[in-house]
Amino acid sequence: MSKISFTVCCVEFYANHIGKTGPEVYAAFKESGLLKELDDGYEDLHGMGMEALMLLFDEWFGKEASQ
Repeated sequence: MSKISFTVCCVEFYANHIGKTGPEVYAAFKESGLLKELDDGYEDLHGMGMEALMLLFDEWFGKEASQ
């Protein structure tokens, strides 16, 4: 999977996870520095399952895992 495809998947899955649109989540990822982290950490992150990534993103944005 390319870095771009991975990023798109992360944005879309997280948008679905939190009930927001893709563009809203993309903007939040960009503003928070998470887009850069996904690019820089691609080798480590792309092997993680989406469930684990959703938890990671929740933590990144300071959300409780139970929400």
